[in-house]
Amino acid sequence: MAAEIEAVIRDGAMLRLRSILMVALAAAPGFLPVARNTSTGAEAQRPQATVVIGGIISSTLLTLLVLPGLYRMAWRTERDAGPAAVGALESGS
Repeated sequence: MAAEIEAVIRDGAMLRLRSILMVALAAAPGFLPVARNTSTGAEAQRPQATVVIGGIISSTLLTLLVLPGLYRMAWRTERDAGPAAVGALESGS
């Protein structure tokens, strides 16, 4: 059963990989000229572009690396609790 959840997590990550990377690789380079701009008005646009680029990079990493790990941890916690936790809840202790 552990192999099944690993396969599901890996397949889910691979299924989302292309769409997530396409969005990140299309949006982040588009904000680079704004983030490097030094002309008039750049004092407001530069920090915003930097935050957007950082958000795109961090959300991509979180979605592709951290989220599958959280799924794995949640599955292990649920599996480890198993019948003993259900029995304890039913008996009222």
